Amino acid sequence: MCAISFAQLRVGHVTFMRFLFLLVVLIFTTPARATDVIIKDAGTLQLAGTTYRLDGVDAPAFDQLCLNEFADAYACGADAREQLAKLIGDHAVRCDDLGPDKSFGRWHVGVCTVEGATSSLNQQVVQKGFALATASSIKSGFKDDEAAAKQDSQGLWKGCFVAGTDFRHGNKAAAALLGGSCRSDKEAETRAILFPSETVAPPGCTIKGKLAVRARVTGNFGIYHLQACRTYETLIKPDRWFCSEEDAQADGFRRAFNCRPRKK
Repeated sequence: MCAISFAQLRVGHVTFMRFLFLLVVLIFTTPARATDVIIKDAGTLQLAGTTYRLDGVDAPAFDQLCLNEFADAYACGADAREQLAKLIGDHAVRCDDLGPDKSFGRWHVGVCTVEGATSSLNQQVVQKGFALATASSIKSGFKDDEAAAKQDSQGLWKGCFVAGTDFRHGNKAAAALLGGSCRSDKEAETRAILFPSETVAPPGCTIKGKLAVRARVTGNFGIYHLQACRTYETLIKPDRWFCSEEDAQADGFRRAFNCRPRKK
């Protein structure tokens, strides 16, 4: 039998630990392929088991409506999400993790880039007018990109819309109307369209959300109801639609206290 000295064992242990460290680094820095990326909306994507809000970006909610340049309502949230999908294409994506999101700790804030691109997806969605610039961890931020998109009537700026944050929080009366096609003489009608009393569920999104003052007691903006709950059928005019409970919670909605499975 071949004898192995303590020094050899120590060297072998150090070598193994270095290998393990490099393996971990490789796993967490290798870009995820496009097939591994789940796009929730134009400002949120999931890869490698982590959901990232794009830092410095305020994108439309997936179920949000806007007006186009002809004053016709359209599903701008779904459209903006599709535009982000096109920017990614079949390329790999890498996200620099900036830490947990302050408003929803299970998600993280990140700067995400398509492999080979010279600018981040964060910057591109603002440049192309499919999101607004907001406070960013990056010193420069994307305010200049937003100003250019507005000047050139890119994306959402062609029509009339409200910030994704205002829509999520239900700021119907106070939200600024943005875009080149907003009409001051039609403000009431415009707000009624951008914050509709009767909403349509996006495909695959069956969770109903209702804005509620009482939800603010628990630090939320609204309450969500699942199909398996007794309260689901009685809520006939939801304000929001969500595709998952996590999406609802991330937007500041809590599950209804009386939301329990129906008796069989």
